[in-house]
Amino acid sequence: MSPGPHALPATPVVSPPWHERYLAWRHRLIASPRFQRFAAAFPPTRGIAQRNARTLFDLCAGFVYAQVLAASLRLDLFRILADGPLAPEDLARRLDLPPDRALCLLRAAASLGLLTALRDGRFALGDLGAALLGNPSVAAMVAHHAMLYDDLRDPVALLRGTGGPTRLSGYWAYAGTDDPAGIDEDAVAPYGALMGASQALVARDILEAYPLGPHAHLLDVGGGEGAFAIEAARSAPSLRVTLFDLPPVAARAGRRFAAEGLSGRATASGGSFHDGLPPGADAVSLVRVVHDHDDGPALALLKAARAALPPGGTLLLAEPIAGTPGAEPVGDAYFGFYLLAMGSGRPRTAAELTAMLETAGFARVRERRTRRPMLVRLLVATAPDGSSVSKV
Repeated sequence: MSPGPHALPATPVVSPPWHERYLAWRHRLIASPRFQRFAAAFPPTRGIAQRNARTLFDLCAGFVYAQVLAASLRLDLFRILADGPLAPEDLARRLDLPPDRALCLLRAAASLGLLTALRDGRFALGDLGAALLGNPSVAAMVAHHAMLYDDLRDPVALLRGTGGPTRLSGYWAYAGTDDPAGIDEDAVAPYGALMGASQALVARDILEAYPLGPHAHLLDVGGGEGAFAIEAARSAPSLRVTLFDLPPVAARAGRRFAAEGLSGRATASGGSFHDGLPPGADAVSLVRVVHDHDDGPALALLKAARAALPPGGTLLLAEPIAGTPGAEPVGDAYFGFYLLAMGSGRPRTAAELTAMLETAGFARVRERRTRRPMLVRLLVATAPDGSSVSKV
């Protein structure tokens, strides 16, 4: 039977590109148990097969590893070993654990590089455990993860939005309200210290990448209780600093400035960026702030920063950035799901952030290299002054 006059033409069959056909063949091969056994025994592929098996197992066991770290921190294990190695029985008494359970923890921590098992049976700090001693903010984040684990108990429900309110959305009070400026101090107190720890971890990296000495006045937007603002003031003795955050957060920051002896040149101002930002600064900083907001509010924030700056003023945008080479899981896996549970924001690539900055009216968007791009990358943008500008 011939097709009727209104029949649609048949869709032509298009062969997939060669690289897609290759990937499909390769993945069928890797999925084969027979090939997996062969690859694990064949000398040229043995190392690759073993590394892949280890990586897959680590993905499955990652939660357990994280809980070994959490237990070590809660029991203050690294601080106990800071003065030198101890025998398992001594550690068991110090940790208030049965000897066999203490040994279980010690061996687990050693297997993860947190401790070192010595030949005489004692345990000492490992490189990672020693590093944690100098980064108390990491301990704060690990303790905070208890809420994230609860929210990730059913990841599919989280992705579908059917799991109900998350613990993180309640913790970050401003993320789940239409009136963030109306939040009281009791609601912001729990996360204030965590914000401070997070910013303190990266403040020096940012200020080393972009010294603020040439600037007269910094407006630190969303600066929490002032961790970055304090480091900025200390790094540039002639710099004036204004912190802008929600009123109860700003009140806490003001008290901290006074305690640090910075009241003479560091002030805190409360409000919402939706109502505009205080003018007068020649530099604005957004440290781990933009990724907390969905695209609409994030763009509004960048436009508010542009409006607050004079011609030629500078914006510093610092945060973990999606797609960072060698640290892709940090942006896309960790922060992707963290912000999903928080209920606001998303990780963005440098290209996405650059496009948003240009849409907001900034020019000459460029990146300044930081020591630890896994933790923070820095984009610097300029408010046009009417002269010819170019993006570098």
